[in-house]
Amino acid sequence: MRTCLPIVCLMVICPMVSAQWTLPDDVMLTRWGKKVSPDNAWPEYPRPQFRRQDKWKNLNGLWDYAVVKGTEKPSSYDGRILVPFAIESALSGVGHLLSPDETLWYRRTLEHSTPAGHRTLLHFEAVDYECTVFVNGTEIGKHVGSSDPFRFDITAALKSGSNDLIVRVVDRTAPEQTLGKQTLEPKGIYYTRVSGIWQTVWLEDVPNRHIAMVKMKPRISEGTLRVLPTLSGKPIEGEHLRITVAKDGKQVGTADASLSVRIENPQLWSPESPHLYDITMELVDGDGTVIDRVETYAAMREIGVQRGPAGHIRMTLNNKVVFQYGPLDQGWWPDGLLTPPSDEAMRFDVDYLKQAGFNMIRKHIKVEPRRFYSYCDRIGMLVWQDMPSTGGRPFWSKLAPNPVEDEWPRPQHEQFMTELKAMVNHLRNHPSIVMWVPFNERWGQHETVQVGQAMENLDVTRLLNIASGGNFFPVGDVVDRHNYPEPMFPFEDRRFNDYVKVVGEFGGHGFVVRGHQWNPEMRNWGYGDLPETEQEYKQRYRKSFDELMRLRHRGVAGAVYTQTTDVEGEVNGLMTYDREVQKISAEELSELHNAAKF
Repeated sequence: MRTCLPIVCLMVICPMVSAQWTLPDDVMLTRWGKKVSPDNAWPEYPRPQFRRQDKWKNLNGLWDYAVVKGTEKPSSYDGRILVPFAIESALSGVGHLLSPDETLWYRRTLEHSTPAGHRTLLHFEAVDYECTVFVNGTEIGKHVGSSDPFRFDITAALKSGSNDLIVRVVDRTAPEQTLGKQTLEPKGIYYTRVSGIWQTVWLEDVPNRHIAMVKMKPRISEGTLRVLPTLSGKPIEGEHLRITVAKDGKQVGTADASLSVRIENPQLWSPESPHLYDITMELVDGDGTVIDRVETYAAMREIGVQRGPAGHIRMTLNNKVVFQYGPLDQGWWPDGLLTPPSDEAMRFDVDYLKQAGFNMIRKHIKVEPRRFYSYCDRIGMLVWQDMPSTGGRPFWSKLAPNPVEDEWPRPQHEQFMTELKAMVNHLRNHPSIVMWVPFNERWGQHETVQVGQAMENLDVTRLLNIASGGNFFPVGDVVDRHNYPEPMFPFEDRRFNDYVKVVGEFGGHGFVVRGHQWNPEMRNWGYGDLPETEQEYKQRYRKSFDELMRLRHRGVAGAVYTQTTDVEGEVNGLMTYDREVQKISAEELSELHNAAKF
């Protein structure tokens, strides 16, 4: 039996399409998923670090959808889908597994009038994988990728009154795509595929001449913050930028003409004291009239490395050594798959980890909504950010000499680099992110040195872990070993003397909580045999953590425990997949972690 939930219509409904949106009653729903309805699907402003909050319109909600063989436009639509949840997810109201030979079509109507002197931008925070957008029958543009935000200027295509918006998506879940853990046949460490729109869709009106983006570069030794906006549109005579920096509502610095703001006695950002500075950027014309205004924030913090007395290299934050320890965090949800059911749900995971005494999260082969990173900025959580991995598996020699790597066709490599650079560019201002991880293990590992060099040129302000647990090549800052269930590191290998040594994955201790399994009939597993009791499970975690602390004293500078939650058949989470049971409470973890003083 399927339960029909109340609907608040967000668009003009075509009479050939049923207005019904329902959730299945035979799937695992989180407490937040149970609250989702068409009128509350991700209503929050999606870009908190670059805000024009009075000039946007949320397009999440019920859209028409159709699934067809081939790529021909459908003559009718199959029903309603709740955007921004992928069609395979329960919260979409559809739950259809898109096949490689199928095309997914979306349609909705919208009424919008572009203000005089402005342009209207249509934003997609993430669509997986090949996307074509039409407005009133005119093709507006195309995008290829799984996780990066993109936008189109739709001003010329809009008309007064009702406008028709159509999105066509092809997603073959093919090895050359940035898949992360998606697969056509879920099992083991691979999960249900995700297709189509899976993050917020929204409109924004911007002035013809406007601030398009910004780069921020803190320099704590100089007490300065460089704020470097990029402008778009035809220049206006006499225009100039005005930058204002404030802390707790009090102005602490300004810049007019110069883009470097001096901050006296800057308060530094750290997990213990996540100080943020509010920034207002104004584009002003020659008469002093504000043309465009954007609000953002920044932190005074620097990431570095330091060689210790024993010769081992440690990671530093603001010139102080910090041992970075956190969980592998995959960001999967039983009801939303890659899309968290809500902003509150997403914050719940981070809050649990913060309360548990972790100071870092390894965001594992997934790019989250931008609000995730903003929340980590505000509560003080370090992030190691993975690139979503592709298929392809060269021989896994781990850290052995003379490794091999895949040979990729040039177009495939260029698409990977396009998506990798897009991830860095749209997340680069978040102070929480302290490390980039282009490859996980050896998955899709190719042209490793060249990719590493490109990353070093793209962002010199963070550490580079070129291949977490993967085949080792001499590029970047980090050498990373994965080992299950107990952590280990080959200290004897002199090739690693000039790199930060980390254990990028370990643990993975499983424990089944009856009544909180994704599918009790499938293999529910962890690394090693499953413990018989909860107490035995906790003892295994403590044993692995104690071994990690011994490695820390020998030279390991950071580590990642697998993992935050169970995911589908994996039962090695610190919490169950529905987040209802903490197998180890935050209080117990905090007591253990805080005693280690990292």
